[in-house]
Parts: sequence; structure tokens; C-alpha cells
Amino acid sequence: MRGRGVHSVQVEVVVPFFDVDMMQVVWHGHYVKYLEQARCALLAELGYDYPAMLDSGYAWPVVDLQLRYVQPAVFGQRLYVRADLVEWENRLKIHYLITDADTGQRVTRASSVQVAVKIATREMQLNSPEAMRAIIAARLAQLRART
Repeated sequence: MRGRGVHSVQVEVVVPFFDVDMMQVVWHGHYVKYLEQARCALLAELGYDYPAMLDSGYAWPVVDLQLRYVQPAVFGQRLYVRADLVEWENRLKIHYLITDADTGQRVTRASSVQVAVKIATREMQLNSPEAMRAIIAARLAQLRART
């Protein structure tokens, strides 16, 4: 089992009818939406959400996405989707865990990697921009001070 990252956020998702395929399970591509919901919550809590990324002059495309399906989710099932920030100095690496909200059983685990691309030049950056690193470091320090 992977350890937690430096900061985690958990969101709840209830599987809607339109995410279920003819086999009566969640179509595999919809899990990515659930990951995105958790990632957005994580980035917002860290103070560097997508609008902040754009304001800083960078886009952050996903360059790698890995999913491991353990058991299918079904219509109406309550899921917890946890996103753990693992790396941010050179790229954004996030690990995810989707579990059944009632039983705690693992449904899916995943990871994503995003890299900074300077919007003005469309040039991929080898390191995360300093402004972003400073924002996240300051926010992590605030969050640690609360605990």
C-alpha cells in the first residue's frame, strides 16, 4: 500500500445513472472524472487551483495517468476519492484512492503527473515555476501549523 503524500483531500462521489454502461458498472473512462474532482479539491485547498495556474501564466496538462481497477463501481454507490500530493517541486504528482464509502473496500487506485507549460511560449518547464512552489510551500506550512 502506498503511503500518503504531503497533503490529502477526500471528496465523496455518488455514482450517477449516466456513468453506468450496459454491463451495469461504471464505464472505465468515468473514473477519470472522479479523480479530477478530487484533484480540483486538492489544488483549491493548496491555493493553486486552475484559475491560479492560468493567472501565473502556466497550463498544467496531464502527461501521465495510471489506473488500476480493483472492483467495479455501480449506480448509486457512494465512493470516497482521496487525492494525495506526492510531488510538486518539478511536476505535480498525485496518487488517488477510490474506496466504497460504506465498506472501505478499495475500488480503484491511480496516479497522475502534470507538468508546467508556459502559456506564452507553449514550452514545457523542467521544474515547477517558483511562484507555484512558494504558494504550495506556504500553504502546506499553514496547514501543518493547524495540526
